[in-house]
Amino acid sequence: MKAVRIHGFDAVPVLEEIAEPIAQPGRTIVRMEAATVGHIDRTVWRGSFLRHPPLPYTPGVEAAGVVVASGRFQVGQRVWLRGSGLGTLFDGTWCELIDAPDEALGLLPDDVPMTLGAAFFSPTTSAWVALHEVAKLRAGEQVLVTGASGAVGSLVMQLARDAGCVAIAVAADAQPPEAGSAHLLVDTVGGDVLARTLPAVRPGGRAVLVGYTAGPTLSLDIAHFLQRDVSLLPLNMFRREAEGRAAVPELLARLADGRLHLEVRPFALADAAIALDWITQRGHRGRAVLMPRL
Repeated sequence: MKAVRIHGFDAVPVLEEIAEPIAQPGRTIVRMEAATVGHIDRTVWRGSFLRHPPLPYTPGVEAAGVVVASGRFQVGQRVWLRGSGLGTLFDGTWCELIDAPDEALGLLPDDVPMTLGAAFFSPTTSAWVALHEVAKLRAGEQVLVTGASGAVGSLVMQLARDAGCVAIAVAADAQPPEAGSAHLLVDTVGGDVLARTLPAVRPGGRAVLVGYTAGPTLSLDIAHFLQRDVSLLPLNMFRREAEGRAAVPELLARLADGRLHLEVRPFALADAAIALDWITQRGHRGRAVLMPRL
């Protein structure tokens, strides 16, 4: 089968022929139809993740496809894949046949396209958990969102409005919002954008920190920060994955009937390097997915 392989951290991904996986108890083989290229994949690829597979390895933490061999799932069943070490502890999803632990699979409804099935989990569950589990969002609140053109940010906007809140996008190069205007900030970019936007949260408000594509550090005037009494709440989806998985049926239903929208951009499997670069470009919209027959 064809698989994208990484022979050294930060090395150019190469498409190679490798042996097909063999069915084993507790694992399912899935014919990949779409596999997501995300920032976790970039971090593992660069050797910066807390864990990584032994080299050489096949990247990819998310995908969707059809079961071809399994002791738990029916052959032909449409599934999504995420977690349980895929692409972080062992080979991942950027290949024609994915060998995954049974626990990494979930059922994908027929009315959800494979591209969405591959791409939905990380941004939709991150947005849902950030709002409903971490921030404890309440109807009527004003919510500021940085990085609203990105996958997570756009879904935060949609979910906040669905919950009866006023959601306002904060552009990276715009003037900061009025001081003390918002109950909640959901920051998906970090860096200077976070520093400039944080004063817009009213005293006693909350800020959920989701990402750091604009920079991993934050400088605070501690005296001013203490007076404002704003809670900084990190989103750690590895620790909160169970909460994310619990929300999946509702999130898939909203994607299927159009209440939620997520943009995807397809790339050929051979263009993994291009996709890895595309997701770093400022202002890119949606998620990148690799497709084996594109």
